[in-house]
Amino acid sequence: MPGWLNIPNCLTILRLLLTPLVILAISHHQPGLAMALFISAAVTDILDGAAARRWNLGTSSGAYLDPAADKCLLCGAFLALALGRYVPWWFVWIVFGRDLFILAGAGAFYLLTPVRKFPPSIWGKISTFVQIDTAVVWMARNMLEISQLNALATAMLWLCVAATLWSGVHYAWRGVQLARAH
Repeated sequence: MPGWLNIPNCLTILRLLLTPLVILAISHHQPGLAMALFISAAVTDILDGAAARRWNLGTSSGAYLDPAADKCLLCGAFLALALGRYVPWWFVWIVFGRDLFILAGAGAFYLLTPVRKFPPSIWGKISTFVQIDTAVVWMARNMLEISQLNALATAMLWLCVAATLWSGVHYAWRGVQLARAH
């Protein structure tokens, strides 16, 4: 078995495999199934990090694969929710825009500097957590059709926008600090 193929990385791969199923469930207007699959995928995000830390199984493959799996899951879910007219498109463009901005910055560093490690920031982790919660609330709103969830879903949308934009600003600030150091 290859050294990178361990329990945390297998959980991350499971998250990647669940992502198209989440998207299909949202697209086929099966909100209960979508939410169950999404929550299962989100739990793998918690478990892979915990397992890597607990058993010292962190790998460089996992350091790249884990955030990529997060982005696939969240962007895919939000894209499907927008296509189903559940969340507004401008929201999806903010989430995608921040991720593309960070990816472009990391690419520039990769090409122009010797920096090869881009650890997540606390604000990036908070943003991911809020994005997961936002997706769950919107799926619950669509599944349960309870009018009280409308206010919570709207509040979560704005909290998610704030967390997403702030984490983008924080990554940009870290990028400037890193560029000055090199």
